[in-house]
Amino acid sequence: MKNLKVELPPLKQTQKVRFERAMELIKSLSSTTNNSVIVADSISVNHKEAFLKGHGTSLIDGDLLTTVCGVVINVDKLVYVRTLRARYKPEVGDIVVGRVIQVAQSHWKVELNSTQDGVLKLSSINMPDSVQKRMTSVDELNMRNILVEDDVLCAQVGETLRDGSLQLLLARSHKYGKLDKGQLLKVDPYLVKRSNLHFHFIETLGIDLILGRNGFIWVGEHAQAHDPMVVDDENISSKTRQNILRIGNAIRVLSNLGFTVTLEVIMETFNLSIMENIDIHDMVGSEFHVLVTENQAERRRRCA
Repeated sequence: MKNLKVELPPLKQTQKVRFERAMELIKSLSSTTNNSVIVADSISVNHKEAFLKGHGTSLIDGDLLTTVCGVVINVDKLVYVRTLRARYKPEVGDIVVGRVIQVAQSHWKVELNSTQDGVLKLSSINMPDSVQKRMTSVDELNMRNILVEDDVLCAQVGETLRDGSLQLLLARSHKYGKLDKGQLLKVDPYLVKRSNLHFHFIETLGIDLILGRNGFIWVGEHAQAHDPMVVDDENISSKTRQNILRIGNAIRVLSNLGFTVTLEVIMETFNLSIMENIDIHDMVGSEFHVLVTENQAERRRRCA
């Protein structure tokens, strides 16, 4: 496995030795070790059989070379490189978290960490009174009473436009809608794997966690069943606020290290910070990054 870049705070010499030792163990246990490539690496293919060169590859003097960093993927005869830090490419059914960037005529534009913005139509949401009805000009005038710029929301990708430039988002379920009393985090989309469950309620902490397929992650106070477009003005307790911040920093550390972000790994990192008496602010420091790497190496060794 090539040394794909991770983002770390400055390490002391002893920390660097520990970190490199743990990373070497992780690489030796990784199932994708031989598939990770950097620019100009040669991809092994059977030239006696027909193959199709896909994104991130180029055929030069009979050798199939990579043009980007990432992981080599083989799908039947197609060979391509999945770039690790590419922007989100939407697929129908994806659960996404986004931020409103514009209130337009009969729709909102939503930032999705994609090459194009998402579109949430007024006709596709639950109105504050929870009544489904034909939208009128009055409803359009009142759109800012529902969502405004910088509001965060959760939705599902319904379809893409014919030119592929925009995604239409569906939010007709009470699982989706406006999010408040929390923080929005951004990780590389490849760190969030497609799953049957992207909504998590961490009952012991009173926290909702939404892992958006687009790399936007929401950590907030648990929302009781109510209209998703109505904001609850009650203050967050100090304990819940601390839990939100600690979970958020756990996700930041995992993202910096390039580890897949799942509920299990997040909670392991959260619990590690408490067990090691790491202050919330110190979680983003070099020592905790090394501790998390060592913990993940030991975890993978046990599972191997």
